[in-house]
Formats: sequence, C-alpha cells, structure tokens
Amino acid sequence: MTLSCHVNASPATLLVNVSGKFYEYTLKGEINANEVSNVQDNEMLRKVTFDPEVFFNILLPPIIFHAGYSLKRRHFFRNLGSILAYAFIGTVISCFVIGMIMYGCVMLMKKVGQLGGDFFFTDCLFFGAIVSATDPVTVLAIFHELQVDVDLYALLFGESVLNDAVAIVLSSSIVAYQPAGDNSHTFEVTAMLKSFGVFLGVFSGSFALGAATGVVTALVTKFTKLRDFQLLETALFFLMSWSTFLLAEACGFTGVVAVLFCGITQAHYTYNNLSPESQDRTKQLFELLNFLAENFIFSYMGLTLFTFQNHVFNPTFIVGAFLAVFLGRAANIYPLSFLLNLGRRNKIGSNFQHMMMFAGLRGAMTFALSIRDTATYASRMMFSTTLLIVFFTVWVCGGGTTQMLSWLRIRVGVDSDQDNLQAVTDGGERRSTKQESAWLFRHWYNFDHNYLKPILTHSGPPLTATLPSCCGPLARCLTSPQAYENREQLKDDDSDLILNDSDISLTYGDATVTTDSSGSAAAHRPGPAGSDEALDSELAFGDHELVIRGTRLVLPMDDSEPSLAAPSRHRE
Repeated sequence: MTLSCHVNASPATLLVNVSGKFYEYTLKGEINANEVSNVQDNEMLRKVTFDPEVFFNILLPPIIFHAGYSLKRRHFFRNLGSILAYAFIGTVISCFVIGMIMYGCVMLMKKVGQLGGDFFFTDCLFFGAIVSATDPVTVLAIFHELQVDVDLYALLFGESVLNDAVAIVLSSSIVAYQPAGDNSHTFEVTAMLKSFGVFLGVFSGSFALGAATGVVTALVTKFTKLRDFQLLETALFFLMSWSTFLLAEACGFTGVVAVLFCGITQAHYTYNNLSPESQDRTKQLFELLNFLAENFIFSYMGLTLFTFQNHVFNPTFIVGAFLAVFLGRAANIYPLSFLLNLGRRNKIGSNFQHMMMFAGLRGAMTFALSIRDTATYASRMMFSTTLLIVFFTVWVCGGGTTQMLSWLRIRVGVDSDQDNLQAVTDGGERRSTKQESAWLFRHWYNFDHNYLKPILTHSGPPLTATLPSCCGPLARCLTSPQAYENREQLKDDDSDLILNDSDISLTYGDATVTTDSSGSAAAHRPGPAGSDEALDSELAFGDHELVIRGTRLVLPMDDSEPSLAAPSRHRE
C-alpha cells in the first residue's frame, strides 16, 4: 500500500501514528524513479562489503603470528644484521623515494588538470609507507617447494616479516603528523620529531608487550602441569597469543607488531615446553588459520575490484605508482647490499640481489592498510591503485619466480640441515656467516643460553653453574629438573652453533665435559695453550665455538684442522 502526500519541503523527521503506535522515520535522501530498481542491488553490495577493521583486527593477526611462529630462527639469526638493515632502513628509504616520486606525479597531474581533489605530500608519504610492505607469500611457497638457498630464503622471509611491522608503524606515524596552525600539511620540524617519537614509542612498546606475553606463557607452561592436559595447553597457548593483539590495541600500541614478536618469542621459548601433541597442534592450527585468512583476503581483493563503488583510476597516477614502486625497491636492495657486503665475508651476490628485487610482491598487508580509510579523494585513488599493484606483482612476479631462479642460476634442492653442517665443517666461504653474526649477537647468545633458556625452558645449562654462588637458592628454584638430569640441555634448534645432542663438549672453568647420545659424560682438562701459535689458531677457527660466562659450547672440528688444545687427560 502506497500513500502519497504533497509537502512544500521534505521534512528531516517524519512521525507516523499507526493504531496508537508511533514510528519515526529520518530522511536520508531522495530516490528518483530510475534508482528505485537499484535499491535491491545496493542492498546486496552492502551484504558483501566488510568493515575494513575486520581485516586488520581479525584476519591479519593469525597471518602475522604464523610468520613469527614458523620462522627458521637458525638462518634468521645468522643473517639478522642484514635483515634488520633491509627491514628498517630499507623500508624508510623506500617510503620516502616512493613518496617524493608520487608527489612529483601529483604536481604534474595538477598542472594538466587531472587532479579532482586535494592530494598533499603527507598523502604521498602514506602511500609510500603502505606499498613498501612486501608480502612474497607466492615466492616463498615456491622457495620452500624447490628448497632454494637457505640464506636467500632467510633474507627474503625475514625482511618481509619485519618490514610489515615497520610499514604499519610508519604509516601510523605519518598520520600522526600534525603541525601547529591552520594548515596541517606544511613542514614543521617539531611535528616531524613528534612523528619520529611516535614511531619509536609505538614500535618499542609493541615489541616489549609481545615479548612479555611470550615470556609469561613460557613461564606458565614450564612451572605447571599443563603438559598432562594437551587440549587445555593448546587452548591456553592460543588465547595468550591472541590476547597479545587485544592488549596492545588497548594500550595504544600496534597489535599486529606485538603479535609478530609474540610469535617469535613463543617459538623460541614456549614451544620447547609444550608436549609433543601440543607442538603439532599449535603448528597445524596457526598454519590453517594463516591459510584461510590469506585466501579470504585475496578472494575479497578480487571482489572489491568490481564491487567498490568509489574507485578512482587515474592513468598518470597508476603509471607513476608502478615506476615509484620499482625505483623504491631498487633504492632499498642495491645500495644497502653494497654497504652490507663491505662487512660480510659471505657476500650477498648480484643474483640474490636481483631475486630480492624481483620478489618484492605486495599482498595482504598493503591491501589491509589501504582499505582502512577510503573517505577522501586521495585515499580512494591510492586504494584503487594499490589493488592494481597487488594483482600485478602477485600474477606477474609470483608467476615468473621459477623462470627467474633458473635465469639467475640460483641453486635449488638445498637441504638446510646439510647445508648448515657444511657451513660449520667445510673450509669454504660459507663458514663465515656465523662469525659475521657473532660480532653483533655474541652477547645475546651468551645471555640467552646461560640465563634465559634455563629460566624459561627446560634447556640450557643449570643456573647453579652460571649464576654467582650467592644466588644459589634462586638458581635451584628456577632450574628445571630436566636440566640437572641433562636430558634436554642441548636441544637448541634456534642456533646453528649446535648441530645435535651428541658429540658436543661443555667446558666448565678449565674442565671439558663431552656428552654423547647415550647421556654419558667424560671430563677432560686441557693442557697449557698460552703460546702465540695456539692463540692464532683459536682466532682462525673461532667460529667453531661460543664462549660464554661459565659455559663454553665447543663444536667438533674436522680432522684436517689443527687442534686448539694439547692432548687432554681423563678426569674421574
């Protein structure tokens, strides 16, 4: 039934009395005769359109957590210096290079009359930040299938994991840039320093919160009997990991960054405390969630390309964006690789650099950052262009990965464990990677193996052997019984310094204890080794051992290498 009435002006609110019941209607807009038939279609579009926060708050956390939880820590830490340079310095360089190129493109569009709204330099920098987040999921899947060189895999995977976190915080800092005065888009040193402070504060706070949650979970799983209740153990692990995101957002930090470092901490410590059943369950659970979330996001990207009603496609901006992304990636990889090679013995070859340049795909993170705000003309243009960049890099660069590997002659079929064994025992160039990482993380390895691992897990030497004698009661309280029994003392999969549980020597003071797979031990006391020749020999082959306070891990050496100690005698 349709009622018609004539009014001089459309009322903002209409109150209708029907059988004693009052209904209030608010005018949203006028619909002409041609648009009446589209009401049903518009309703369907609303049903298939998701709130952008759904992607950022529900779908991204399992993807980022899985990246940290499945990280191959042995090769990651072996190349950590280079990874940090690419992820932090490289992402900032890429952001500013893309931002400046796009600002020049916008100025050109403004002169030729192609710009239909405001587009400021801060918008260009924001665009540079969101498209600097790489997501080479397709390339890494092919790398894993073909067993590509482990160092290349670690460099590319580590950079993509960390630069997602950097891009999130960097984009938030650019949004927080607010100069004083009426014009909020002028350059001001105070506002820039404030944004830089926001970047450091949010990133460090998110890092600390994520690591703290992982430490708490490790302590809970170590000092309780959760291993006897595998389902409860898995559920607690999942809830503690997910709560990291909620806690970080509630504290004003970035939840995705906190989840990333929580995943790395959980894999490094908590995973060792879980029962074998829970270890398998947690791995499979987050792998499944990651698979579902990524497939949903990429499916929705294709849907959005055709259903989003406010696309702004500008050919000049699109061409400029592709050129800027290419040059920004090049400014990240090649100059930093040149500088890193000055201090590396195991150089990052030109074929590795070309592959990293080619593998800079954009994916879920770039899409989630761009879809969060489509209210302005500039943001809608950036969102539409971002979709094209994601599709092009995934289809073209991802599809050409196998051909590029063959063309660059990058070795495939590499067994990571066998490759790591060669790096330690052979006299080749690859053995120096551990020596390169030691200069930056020698103290971290010392502290982690001597103190953190014994406190948070059942691994590592007893604290009674590493802490001062005055801390004896505390050391006995915190040390796991398994450490005293030497059952899980040397399960240190994250370090390439330890190959397996057998054939490893422990040195307490001047006594050397050699363990084997049966758990038996033999003690030896080295003879005098104070000569210059012995010192030179120790320096030459120093990458075979890690000297720490109270404990020294000594790897077995090849027969062709000189011995570092005189013949030892057995000590009962």
